[in-house]
Amino acid sequence: MKILVPVKRVIDYNVKVRVKADGSGVDLANVKMSMNPFDEIAVEEAIRLKEKGVATEVVVVSIGVKQAQETLRTALAMGADRAILVEAADDVHTDIEPLAVAKILAKIVGEEQPQLVIAGKQAIDNDMNATGQMLSALLGWSQATFASELSVEGDAATVTREVDGGLQTIKVRLPAIVTVDLRLNEPRYASLPNIMKAKKKPLDVKTAADLGVDVAPRLTVVKTAEPAARAAGEMVGSVDELVAKLKEKGLV
Repeated sequence: MKILVPVKRVIDYNVKVRVKADGSGVDLANVKMSMNPFDEIAVEEAIRLKEKGVATEVVVVSIGVKQAQETLRTALAMGADRAILVEAADDVHTDIEPLAVAKILAKIVGEEQPQLVIAGKQAIDNDMNATGQMLSALLGWSQATFASELSVEGDAATVTREVDGGLQTIKVRLPAIVTVDLRLNEPRYASLPNIMKAKKKPLDVKTAADLGVDVAPRLTVVKTAEPAARAAGEMVGSVDELVAKLKEKGLV
């Protein structure tokens, strides 16, 4: 069984995001970039399925700028077998919208014929949480989102989903799309020997035009602003004083 894993290059989650002074977007100058954490979990799960003998090949794909090759090499160092980069933008500030990403992934699926696509539930830069669901609709495949447990047996996958009311376990027929949540696993660190081996693993480069997909944005960002600073808290000396403060602010 072949597994396809989409990965995205995003600002590292440890970095404090800065907004440009003119409000035109996020400042990416000299900012550390890394693999989207949810995608890292997806790569780890695919590799674990291969180690269990469930999967025979893990292919990772990234859509964006040429610098995403670094992200793909990270996935290869973790244990993925091959990588595909679809260059769909020249400017690192250009974010390819979920529908365009899903259309490109649908083309890649058509070429690669995987039985399972494992993706992060969302990217931490735009928090869209839409690509996996759109890809499922375009392909007409089963989908299981927000997975915290995943097992594959025969032509079906059993997925435990994190939902508002707790946990839900469902069974979907393959081929299927599974989007993963934080508690599915803890991704491994790539060892130095594997990092060196990753440099020799195949990495194919395509363009969105090669796949016949229009990636022109349909949304326009009018302004980007940092969230308002939280107001300082107030210390009170008693419950009565607390109640009085809450009444004063119209909270009770």
